[in-house]
Amino acid sequence: MRRLLIIIALLSLLVLPGSPPARAEGGLQLVKVVDGLSSPVFITHAGDGSGRLFVVEQDGVIRILQDGQMLSTPFLDIRDRVANSGEAGLLSVAFPPDFAEKGYFFVYYNHDGELAGPEPGDDGNNAGYDTVIARFHVSAADPNQADPASEERILIRSQPYENHNGGLIAFGPDGDLYIGLGGGGSGGDPQNQAQNLGTWLGKILRIEVGATGTYTVPHSNPFVANLEAKPEIWHWGLRNPWRWSFDRSTGDLWIADVGQGAYEEVNFVAAGVGGLNFGWRCKEGNADYNPDPPCRGTLT
Repeated sequence: MRRLLIIIALLSLLVLPGSPPARAEGGLQLVKVVDGLSSPVFITHAGDGSGRLFVVEQDGVIRILQDGQMLSTPFLDIRDRVANSGEAGLLSVAFPPDFAEKGYFFVYYNHDGELAGPEPGDDGNNAGYDTVIARFHVSAADPNQADPASEERILIRSQPYENHNGGLIAFGPDGDLYIGLGGGGSGGDPQNQAQNLGTWLGKILRIEVGATGTYTVPHSNPFVANLEAKPEIWHWGLRNPWRWSFDRSTGDLWIADVGQGAYEEVNFVAAGVGGLNFGWRCKEGNADYNPDPPCRGTLT
């Protein structure tokens, strides 16, 4: 298993009014597609052949970009229940295979109000905004509008602290829904959540979902037979997997994991491989961070 540790220098490109697009070596350039957005954090398509792009705004709105124009009416507006604060908010949307026929989709957001209390491993901490994975249905009258009242919450997890929510959901090549959850927040993972198989925090989960109901756990998940582990867990030992992606050609998984202070990580996982421990908080990158207690399982 390969691990790529990347130190990234962020280069700012300034385009002045009236000037041509900034051109980089190799012929790449920046071109403004749309403006007027409010804290856009994610963009994707529905895989339905419509050519629409769905832009997620942190405050709780999903907008549609179609034929180069932003539609005036939001696709989904759930600002009445989203906590738009710091790292919390509406963080991603995922469309299932054959979305055009199924007419439902899923979002990851932080709820403005307490839905669930702290779990035993949280040491009573409950300062963050609860994580919600919810299903919504598209309006039968207009394919460009979803029904905010159709929400079905299929997974809820209280957050011990306000940061490190993770925030990405995506359907994998196998048709299952994958969910990235951060380690619960604060600095240094004080409750050692990422190394605890008894919690969803600091993990990537894998579940099966449909048009109704909550979810089921795939029988091939790596910890379904472990009575001390949450059966939804696919990978563990992550600090804050804010963004990750499946390779469309190979099905391989690339996980961007936010580091503590010295290292950032991009982790590679071959297609279909589950159950890997990426080492946090024992390791930050390849360096020791806090190996007390020692890490269990395979460190990649």
